Amino acid sequence: MSEETYDNDAKIRQAISLLTKIVNDTNAPRNIRRAATDAVKQLQDQNLSPAVRAANAVGILEEISQDPNMPTHTRILVWNIVSILETIRD
Repeated sequence: MSEETYDNDAKIRQAISLLTKIVNDTNAPRNIRRAATDAVKQLQDQNLSPAVRAANAVGILEEISQDPNMPTHTRILVWNIVSILETIRD
């Protein structure tokens, strides 16, 4: 396993960990928690390359990042997750 593969796996694990915080945050609106759950499912899909999984999750997160009902702390967390995922390359 190359260092790049390990690095991508570590970034995906970190993103999943942060997304799980959103999923379990009862202050976040239901649609935001559902989108976080969908993003986790995308990141866990072993049939796709790490970069494709990350891109799919980023697409979901960018869609919800504009939601005016999202609490500020959740929005910042979403931006941080997107920043991590955007560094994943195959």
